[in-house]
Amino acid sequence: MCDPQSRFVARARRRFAMTRECAALLPGVCAALADPRQPGLDDTCLEKLLDWFRSLTWFDPTVELVQDNPCLPELITSVLALPDPSPGILSFTLQLAGILASSESRFQHLQEEKLLGRLFGQEGPRGGAAWEEASVRSAWLKGVHSMLHHQPALPFLCSTGAMDVIFTLQGDPSLFVASAASQLLVHMLTFSLESETSKALSAKDCDWPVCAQMIVKHIQESLQSSSASHIEQSLKLLSSLFGSCFGSCYAAWTEVLWLDIAKQIESFLLEETVQAQPVLANLLLNVARSPVFCGTEGSFWALVTSALEHLTPVQAGPLAVGLLKLCKCPQDVRIQALTVLLQPMDCILRAASQPLECAGLLDESVSDPVAVESLLSSKTSCAGLLCQTLAHLEKLLSLKHLKVDLPCVSLLRSLMTILQFCNGFLSPTSPLGSTISRNLINCFRVQKSALDVLAALSEKKDCDTLIGSLFDVLLAYLQSPNSSPTVLKKTFQATSKWLVHLQELSSSNSQQQQTEKILEGVFLVLQKRLCSPCWEVRDSSLEFLTAMVKCLRDQKEFRQCLLSSEVLRLTENLLEDPESYVRASAVIAVGHLTLITCFAPESPATGSQYNKESIVAKLQEILSTDSEGFPRRAVISIFTKWLREGCTGRLEDTEQFVSRAIQTVEHDLDWEVRLGGLELVEVFCSQTICQLAQCPYAPVSSAVTSSTPQKELLQVFCRAKLFGFLFGSLCDCDKPVGQRACDVLVGLRGHFYPMSTLENPQEVEDSPAGRGIAWLQRTLRQGSLAQNFPTDGGDGVDFQDPESMMLALGAIDLLELHDELNKSSDHVEESPQSLLQDILATVGTIEDNEVDCY
Repeated sequence: MCDPQSRFVARARRRFAMTRECAALLPGVCAALADPRQPGLDDTCLEKLLDWFRSLTWFDPTVELVQDNPCLPELITSVLALPDPSPGILSFTLQLAGILASSESRFQHLQEEKLLGRLFGQEGPRGGAAWEEASVRSAWLKGVHSMLHHQPALPFLCSTGAMDVIFTLQGDPSLFVASAASQLLVHMLTFSLESETSKALSAKDCDWPVCAQMIVKHIQESLQSSSASHIEQSLKLLSSLFGSCFGSCYAAWTEVLWLDIAKQIESFLLEETVQAQPVLANLLLNVARSPVFCGTEGSFWALVTSALEHLTPVQAGPLAVGLLKLCKCPQDVRIQALTVLLQPMDCILRAASQPLECAGLLDESVSDPVAVESLLSSKTSCAGLLCQTLAHLEKLLSLKHLKVDLPCVSLLRSLMTILQFCNGFLSPTSPLGSTISRNLINCFRVQKSALDVLAALSEKKDCDTLIGSLFDVLLAYLQSPNSSPTVLKKTFQATSKWLVHLQELSSSNSQQQQTEKILEGVFLVLQKRLCSPCWEVRDSSLEFLTAMVKCLRDQKEFRQCLLSSEVLRLTENLLEDPESYVRASAVIAVGHLTLITCFAPESPATGSQYNKESIVAKLQEILSTDSEGFPRRAVISIFTKWLREGCTGRLEDTEQFVSRAIQTVEHDLDWEVRLGGLELVEVFCSQTICQLAQCPYAPVSSAVTSSTPQKELLQVFCRAKLFGFLFGSLCDCDKPVGQRACDVLVGLRGHFYPMSTLENPQEVEDSPAGRGIAWLQRTLRQGSLAQNFPTDGGDGVDFQDPESMMLALGAIDLLELHDELNKSSDHVEESPQSLLQDILATVGTIEDNEVDCY
């Protein structure tokens, strides 16, 4: 029996094969494409045609493809004969020729026809008007790239002048073309080495293959030229090269190339006149990732150290954070990199209080601290440097394994200082501090970045001594009328993270008092923000409340502060907010709050207005009447959460709860609400099966009175009206709904028919429910085309009859439906034959002008 991969390949071959029908249509298509009188096809249609040819050539590398279809080389010949071909057709032809030449046998055939030289050699399309179009130059590069799947293509390109064209296109005014040229050179050099890997190589004794030699020579000459643009192009090419598989798979060649250029790179670092320094950081980082330089000794790491010293703080930052993320890097280089990264933060601390009242971040600097001070003193560069530094620090804090220790306490102090500068709460006495403070006042960019790092720092265990001061800063931001909605949202997120950290601290009396004081302050400001006239603020406040409930609902101090505040009442009021996003967030918040106020084993008395029945009724009303989809989606997600957490009571109560919910959502116009209803059903089914099977960890309901759990299960599901909802969803016009319903039904069938012993079709047909089951099968095959799917027992199908539903599960081919639902919606329309017919119809050579939509 064939393995799955072989079956996949076989199916793909059949799908993309050159069938007789396609072969008959292809000459007409090629003739139409080569005819300048025909209207041009749109780019999407041509790209689909190229995709088909790529698939054809991938699965069939033989020369027969062009021999049996002479219209393909004839198309190329015809386009080359045109005095002024359109850019679209010329681009198509260049790419098609490259695709056809991707196998060695077809390459040789096209060479014999003398077509490739006319397209990609010196006599190519470079002199024509169409070459002025970037799309044509890009197509030329793509054609060359497609061709490079066999070694004979390399000498052809090296001997026909194609290399000079590629070198020139490196500096193309179109960034897409320039990037494609650089990527092509990387591929060519790497590909040219594939046949050389078996040879013994050393740094002193090696000869580059011809193609690679041309590329390396071009790089060396460009680096030594007086043209800044040529230098930058070569540095970018080197960076891409060392960042590709060349740097990781060709160690000896990597070392040879680096030794050839190292002195020139070093000179660029030391020469201030060279404008290519920003590219150097990325180049050095890519070289550092190569296995060749994993050792702790050597001139390369000395050059990296020099770069950290000589690059500007903005240029050195990306290099520093990249080095710190490397697994293998000398420790002294890591420490230097961290020092470079922390310099702006150290400068902030020192500028805030002179003389320095607390320890700074750094004992000494790697580069001149005056450069950092100068950037922070400038209004135009201060925010940019800090935002870059903070983004790098956030990346480092997200790493699970960092090989250097971050000075977390001083870093936290520096972050608080930045935030106080930004909102004007700190008045430094030093001239530098005053300048930085003026630069940062109300700077939202820096505030957001600093709050992100602050949130990430909550994972660290060394900052407990600053907890009180930290929450003073956070509460000041939450209370400030100058905090923008976005900054408030970030502050809420950081506050929730630090509240979790606070919960994890020791439970001494002084610590409990501090926690209570902080929580009281948080709830006071939360009450204010829940009443904000700005809907974004109300929305962020509700999200913050939900985050707190998720993490702190078991904490005694949190529950006391929550229940003694006005937050519960205000949150419930927001269920009627005029803004749908706020109503949705209020639903989520109320749903989580009920886990404390209603569903907890010992729910506290919180007033008659906040009880289980009232909340459930309000949410059911939103589900059935709210005009916007977001609140309704939120309700069904909360109902599912309650069900997962066992909050809906006994099986009888849960059955009624689920039944009412799905009868509401099955008519909802929002497919995500209907999908949420199916998730609710899936959870209910799995829990009920587990409960009635008397799992050791599941409570046994008083409803379990039947001696046959299977029969009892079917009765429960039928009473809840699950089957009408599930089978109806199979015909939903939104495919994800049908797919999810089918998954649930397949799972149910697996439970009721565990040994795949399905019902005998003849026995089903002869049964009393047979006629209805046959109708159901026919209707389901229509899929979303089925009109007015009945769920009330019409056409003899009783979805609430356990025996009928047992028969339906065993008789209907759910796996076939599953396959149909998972097919791409365009599997027919995008067939090659359909595509060719559409092209011919578009250019007017087919009388039947019905064009597929795809």
